[in-house]
Amino acid sequence: MIKNVRKSFHTDSVKKTITIKASKEKVWQKISNIAGLSSWVVDVKKTTYLSKKRRNVGTIRKITFTDGNTIEEHVVAWKEGEYFTYIATEGLPLRAYVATISIKTKNKKTTQLTWQSYFNSKKMSIKQFIKFVTFMGAFYETSLENLKKSLEK
Repeated sequence: MIKNVRKSFHTDSVKKTITIKASKEKVWQKISNIAGLSSWVVDVKKTTYLSKKRRNVGTIRKITFTDGNTIEEHVVAWKEGEYFTYIATEGLPLRAYVATISIKTKNKKTTQLTWQSYFNSKKMSIKQFIKFVTFMGAFYETSLENLKKSLEK
């Protein structure tokens, strides 16, 4: 007998923070180039703009990962030198995904960066969802370590 695994919608969030020994300006320059992800985000093959806009609200990017998966993201909030918020509209096993990357000065030479997201899944088992949340946490952590290394050179 096959046990029927109940699939439903799940909601969670992931938040990761890292301290980088670099000026706030230098960190912002790197993260606000929202098509420059392949230099620090895990498994990103390329990022292309789907909008004429390159910065600020209304910018749309398409991320292509090394495994062939693509995600489309739209910038929905932007405060120069402080944060931007984006939503994923395609490519994730989710009904909603909203993420914000924000930075603040610790001192002249140190910046704290936080990457947090809220998401609501498509129908899946709780086991599948927990696996996804764990993956996202590890994905953020590794990407932030890459960012730190690239900025502290």
